[in-house]
Amino acid sequence: MFTFEELLEKINTEIQKRTQELRKKEPLKLYEPVDYTLEMGGKRLRPVLVLLSYNLFSEDVSKAIPAALGIEVFHNFTLLHDDIMDKADVRRNRPTVHKKFNENSAILSGDAMSFLAYEYLLEIESVRIIDVARLFSKTALEVCEGQQFDMDFETRLDVTEEEYLEMIRLKTAVLLACSLKTGALLADAPEEMANKLYDFGINLGLAFQLQDDMLDTFGTQETFGKKIGGDILANKKTFLLIKAIEMANSEQSERLHYWIKKEDFVPGEKVQEVIAIYNQIGVQQQIQKKIDSFYLHSLEILDELKVSEDLKIPLKSLSNKMLQRVF
Repeated sequence: MFTFEELLEKINTEIQKRTQELRKKEPLKLYEPVDYTLEMGGKRLRPVLVLLSYNLFSEDVSKAIPAALGIEVFHNFTLLHDDIMDKADVRRNRPTVHKKFNENSAILSGDAMSFLAYEYLLEIESVRIIDVARLFSKTALEVCEGQQFDMDFETRLDVTEEEYLEMIRLKTAVLLACSLKTGALLADAPEEMANKLYDFGINLGLAFQLQDDMLDTFGTQETFGKKIGGDILANKKTFLLIKAIEMANSEQSERLHYWIKKEDFVPGEKVQEVIAIYNQIGVQQQIQKKIDSFYLHSLEILDELKVSEDLKIPLKSLSNKMLQRVF
């Protein structure tokens, strides 16, 4: 049984090896942003989840590393394009790719990363490779669907809680769930267990994204790795804003809509004023309840998994770290 730290070291070693290979490829300007993105680090949650899931059923985790690598590269590709769409300047406390290089480079290098992800995935030596490839393709399309829903919400003020949860299920949770199910499939686990791990990942992913939303408003840049208040400045339809619109009294609603509609503003002032409204309404408590609900349900699903409790310990530990942002 491997710990999170041991599996993370395996992933980082493999990524370092692959980035060294990319540095030798031409044209350099295509692969330099890819190298920058992967070298930037990150929590490597998804590839570690692949290996943790695999390790529930088999010891030789090296067989799952190509799939773990493919999923991590795909995840980072989505971040390149997300940052362009969100006009984000900082990720992981460093300039985003389109700021470090330029927007066209970020788009093209992101496209290259999407194909690299499939190339790494095809290195899998398993009778379940077709099942894994189908799951990966389905998940990749769902992530795009989630991003489109997120973009559609930009022009709406009537987004419901249910619509929002479906959007983050697609945009964030399905890739975590895919990682877990992929590990189980490669270890040739029973379909029922693979599906339970998928459901565990969905609930954990929903809790994780809601926590992400809360930290964007109530966290710190050191903890979050991005500038605080970005969602407020962009009028993103997060759970916080949706609940604030739903729960606000007439005076709070008037102030909130004033800041949503105002085009000329001092960024710091807008963030401060909207947070003050959120605090009056109590939306932080609302989102925390929802986070706790999804997280506890994920643990209930994991408890139902018919493997040794000792084998579940690393997965439970990582789940807790994900919610606490302690790595």
